[in-house]
Amino acid sequence: MPPRPRFSLAAAYRHLRAADPVVGALVDECGRYRPRPAMDHYESLLRTILFQQLAGPAARTILRRWLALHGDGPAGGPSGGEGRYPTPEEVLASADEAFRAAGVSRQKAGYMRDLAAHVLEGALDLSQLDSLADNEVMDRLVVVKGIGEWSAHMFLMFQLGRPDVLPHGDLGVRTGMGVAYGLAAPPTPAEARVIGERWAPYRSVGSWYMWRAAETGRGI
Repeated sequence: MPPRPRFSLAAAYRHLRAADPVVGALVDECGRYRPRPAMDHYESLLRTILFQQLAGPAARTILRRWLALHGDGPAGGPSGGEGRYPTPEEVLASADEAFRAAGVSRQKAGYMRDLAAHVLEGALDLSQLDSLADNEVMDRLVVVKGIGEWSAHMFLMFQLGRPDVLPHGDLGVRTGMGVAYGLAAPPTPAEARVIGERWAPYRSVGSWYMWRAAETGRGI
């Protein structure tokens, strides 16, 4: 069963249908908004770093190899019982060879170590993020190497379940906009901001339907 959004989907659908018939038609065609399930905040950020600039299947293969280095995880967990996420202490103690053997690049290993150090030192208190405003969460996250605007947007949308996030720099969202609105080319990030303005305060939902438009390749 997909996770239950932390806001009213009925209200989101009413607003989007009234504000933008294109998105309203995508709601009817693609069905219910189904965000990715949330997980532990620290593990979610590790996963985000690992998945950056990789195709999904390749990233999942590397993730399984990396998790397998750290023993058995829960059978119903994100690794399917094939491993577990390392603690911050374990990340910092892992040799470059261990990362490399799993397929994790030296650069991403450095990013993961920086995240682990921020968490251990208390510079990034993950327990506070749920209570902070979106812009404050962004400010806290982007101080970690390898966590930029896109990563912070993904965290806000899928980990914290925030309803009004527009990842205007995401190629999938912009590709979906090009398809959905019949544009000659995907909009620039600045143009994507303008297109998504009408979706507020449910820009996360509108963005999710742009991903669906990109997947199907069908305009409305």
